[in-house]
Amino acid sequence: MKKNKNEIVEKDIVGEVIVPSNVYYGVETERALNNYRVSGLHMQREFIQIYALIKKCAAISNMNIGKLDKKKANAIVAACDEIIDGKLLDQFKIDIFQAGAGTNINMNVNEVVANRALEIIGSKKGNFNLIHPNDHINMSQSTNDTMPSVIRISTFIEIKKLLIPALKILEKELNKKAEDFEEIIKIGRTHLQDAVPMSLGQELSGYAETISLLIDNIENTANYLLEIPIGGTAIGTGINASQKYRQEIIKLINNELKMFKIDEKFILSKNRFRDTQNRVAEMIVSDALNSLAIGLNKIINDLVILVSGPRTGIHELILKPAQPGSSIMPGKINPSYLEMQNMVLFQIEGINYTIRKAVSSAQLELNVYMPIIAYNLLFSIRILSNSIKIFSKNAISELKVDVDRINKYIENDLSIVTSLTPYIGYDKASEIVMKAYKENKTIMQVCMEMKILNEKKLNELLNPGSQI
Repeated sequence: MKKNKNEIVEKDIVGEVIVPSNVYYGVETERALNNYRVSGLHMQREFIQIYALIKKCAAISNMNIGKLDKKKANAIVAACDEIIDGKLLDQFKIDIFQAGAGTNINMNVNEVVANRALEIIGSKKGNFNLIHPNDHINMSQSTNDTMPSVIRISTFIEIKKLLIPALKILEKELNKKAEDFEEIIKIGRTHLQDAVPMSLGQELSGYAETISLLIDNIENTANYLLEIPIGGTAIGTGINASQKYRQEIIKLINNELKMFKIDEKFILSKNRFRDTQNRVAEMIVSDALNSLAIGLNKIINDLVILVSGPRTGIHELILKPAQPGSSIMPGKINPSYLEMQNMVLFQIEGINYTIRKAVSSAQLELNVYMPIIAYNLLFSIRILSNSIKIFSKNAISELKVDVDRINKYIENDLSIVTSLTPYIGYDKASEIVMKAYKENKTIMQVCMEMKILNEKKLNELLNPGSQI
């Protein structure tokens, strides 16, 4: 096999491969880079950094139980620390659509850590007789226990670090607006038709409480991620990994994760076979994100209606202008922040379907679709967190009210007659509504004409504020 001075030849069981001399990965990574040029998407940096953290903890654990000598272990730890600190991340570019289970990802990490560790001890990259990607970096491990562990740890941290804070900001902004608009009386709507009065604050409080419920659901389901099958190796039996190693590594993992300032602790899986065979916990979390998408999408759609206008729509609420809304209609302003949020939520629903298919389509002792489960969970959390922060800041916190429009609607509200039904009955009230509608009059005008109760009582009953 021909090569130039900037290339080296490496071998595996399939044969020889030319690898660039300036990279830290090796033969298996190079094969994967060449074999799977599908999307240009690769695993997120936070995923790779948690993978390096697992490798670091594995090296220390193996050293502590006497399986790995101190010099090699220290070099591996130093290499992992560099990746955790954000270095060498350009070495991890394998497409997410790849060979099953994530073996390529695991070996990518193994090769990069091995080659950097070799440099640290003063040797050359590729001198795997000293530090080997499989024998030393992957000692007491398999793709099949490290991948699910990394998925769960990275997903849990991103939920706690990014998504929950973003949602709590949204909940806070909605509650603030609900309080600010508490005294503004408007008509409610059901079936997109006029209904009885309510306060604008009441309407927004419903949105805030919906977000609160969805936060609780995500936090509760995220706890399923706290069990990790590390030490289960190939299929859960723990072959080549001792109980001492398992007890050691889980302590080290939790110690390392203190940097993320999370209160919860990860524990060894109660049943390693379950957590090797199935990614059901990840699916449950994806379902919670999907529930968030569905619940928030309904709120967004309500707001799209309430801000519609400005002259011919409902236009009870006014959004902060984001940008010009048309390339042909001058002065047009669209609900851009709402549209952005809608598109993110549609994406989440599609991702949830992908994850459900990936979970249900696995076979026997292993889920081979872990790369797309991992990528899509982290992608979901990232786009939800970012979009919700933008939506909270630029749409909800800047929300204003067209009070004149709201009052005009209230004056012409027909459903306000509902408060009269205990006094005059449903049929008589319906007659009043139909007469008011046909003659384009207010309920008060018709009631006065028909001599329905006295004026004082009518003013009392037909006051919108008394009906909420």
